[in-house]
Amino acid sequence: MTLLYLVVRYVAIGFVVINTLSISPRMGSIYFSSRVAYSEHSNNFDDRYSRIIYQAMDWTGEVLELMLGVIMIARLHAMYQRSRKVLICLVVTFLATRIANAVMLAMQMIHISAEEFVLSGTYQCMISFAGDYIFLSSITWILGTLWEVLALCLVVWIAVKHFHELRQCSTRGITEDCFTVLMQTHVSYFASFFAIACFRIGSLSPMLSANKLSLAIQIYYGFALVFEMAQLSVLGPRLILGVREYHAKLVADSDAATAMTSIAFQEHDHVETSSSV
Repeated sequence: MTLLYLVVRYVAIGFVVINTLSISPRMGSIYFSSRVAYSEHSNNFDDRYSRIIYQAMDWTGEVLELMLGVIMIARLHAMYQRSRKVLICLVVTFLATRIANAVMLAMQMIHISAEEFVLSGTYQCMISFAGDYIFLSSITWILGTLWEVLALCLVVWIAVKHFHELRQCSTRGITEDCFTVLMQTHVSYFASFFAIACFRIGSLSPMLSANKLSLAIQIYYGFALVFEMAQLSVLGPRLILGVREYHAKLVADSDAATAMTSIAFQEHDHVETSSSV
C-alpha cells in the first residue's frame, strides 16, 4: 500500500505538471518546440517528439486510472466487509472497462498527427486529431465515468444501510466507527470527480473548441487541471490512507474488545471464587 501510494502520488504530480506546461503556447515550447536557430536540424524530429510525448502522457493517464481503480476496489471491498461477491463483481466490471479503454486508446493513437508552425520566433508543434478520435475519446471518458458512478452508487448504498443500522442499534455511544473513516475521504474524492466531469462536459462546447488559445479558455483549462491534480495526486492517494486508517481502527477496536472481555472474565471469576469461600 505504501509503494502504491508513493507511485500514484508522485507520478500524478508529474503528469499534471507536464499537462499544465503543454496547454500554454509559451510554456509548451519547453517541451514541444525548438528555436529558429536550430530549425534546420529539427524538421520532422520535433513532430515525432511531440507526438511521442503526447502518447506517453495519454498512456500515463491510463496507468494512473488503473491504479486509482485498484485503490477504489480495495476500499469498497473493505466497506462491504470483505464480501467475495462484491469483489468479483468489481474486478470483472473494472477489467472490462479498462480493457475497452486501452483498446480504444490504442486506436486513438492512430489518428494523432503533429503539425509544426512558427509563433513569436519559436517553432511550435500543434497536435491535431483526425478520423474517429473525438468519438473514441468520448467513449473512453463515458466508460470511466460509468465506473466512477458505479463506485459512487455502491458507496451511497452501503452508507445508507450502515447508518440505518446504527440508528436501530441500542448502543448510542458509538458516534464514529471504522466505517466513517472510509466515508470521510470518499466525499471529497467524489466531489472532485463531479467538478472534473463538469469541466469535461463544458470542454465539448463549440465556443471552447473554436479558440483554444485565448486567455479565457486557457484559464478554464487551468482550473480543470487544478481539480485533476487534486484528484490524482492528493485525494486519490488519500484513499489508500483511508484504508490503512480503517484497518488500524479495526485492530484497535478488536484489542479494546479483547481487553474488556478479559476484564469481565476476571471479575466474574473473582466473584465466583469469593462466593465459594
